[in-house]
Amino acid sequence: MVKLNKIYTRTGDDGSTGLGTGERVRKDDLRVAAYGTVDETNATIGLVRLHLAAYPQVDAILARVQNDLFDLGADLCVPERPGAPPPPYEPLRITAPQVRRLEEDIDRLNAELDPLKSFILPGGTPAAAHLHLARTVARRAERDMVTLAESEGERVGMEALRYINRLSDLLFVAGRYVNGHGANDVLWVPGAHR
Repeated sequence: MVKLNKIYTRTGDDGSTGLGTGERVRKDDLRVAAYGTVDETNATIGLVRLHLAAYPQVDAILARVQNDLFDLGADLCVPERPGAPPPPYEPLRITAPQVRRLEEDIDRLNAELDPLKSFILPGGTPAAAHLHLARTVARRAERDMVTLAESEGERVGMEALRYINRLSDLLFVAGRYVNGHGANDVLWVPGAHR
């Protein structure tokens, strides 16, 4: 477990931070940006949960997701680099069962919704609007992770990429679910204000 008894260390005053391997990198490193945006996704989900008193099922799902997002951050902060010695411990990695749980949650919530006939504008209830914001931040985290995965000498686990992709889908479906099961969705009307 992590033990945080001193919050500031001054070791990052030079613009560097430590990865889970102990390696020091710049704070604007692609890997740090990726797990930083995962952390931002988590914080945004924390805001969503303030609006879910009427939806305990969705709140329970998102509570689990918040814990999973810390797992994802832990996964990303311990690089898997070809030829590099493995860390002296078993790194925490996102697993297929975590991805499957998201898919099951999506299917369960989506089963209660009417099919879409248009794209949705973020809005409706406060909970739905915050879920759409969380979805867009999760998509940015996914873009950051893909950029990292495509960088020379870097790797991102396939389950981690699957997880963040499914998460934005879950947040979209949950947004519709808390929007009166889709009744309060704000639909896009192409060219409505030309």
